[in-house]
Amino acid sequence: MKITVRYFASIREAIGTGQEGVDTAAATLGALRDELIARGGAHASSLARGRAVRMALNQTLSDESASLAEGAEVAFFPPVTGG
Repeated sequence: MKITVRYFASIREAIGTGQEGVDTAAATLGALRDELIARGGAHASSLARGRAVRMALNQTLSDESASLAEGAEVAFFPPVTGG
């Protein structure tokens, strides 16, 4: 299925793009994250397990068990802190 993946803040800077179209067989956000990590390089280091990464599915914060569907928009971003 085709989805749109958006990257924000330090993840966007590391990967070098804010958005890309992805053709994926992943059924969940967690499986998509693993597919992207498997690409290696900046994807692997930015989205690595053990790193704090937040995810949103269709502009709603979601956990790794959220199901993907054709045309979905997924966003990855680091936790936001404020003061």
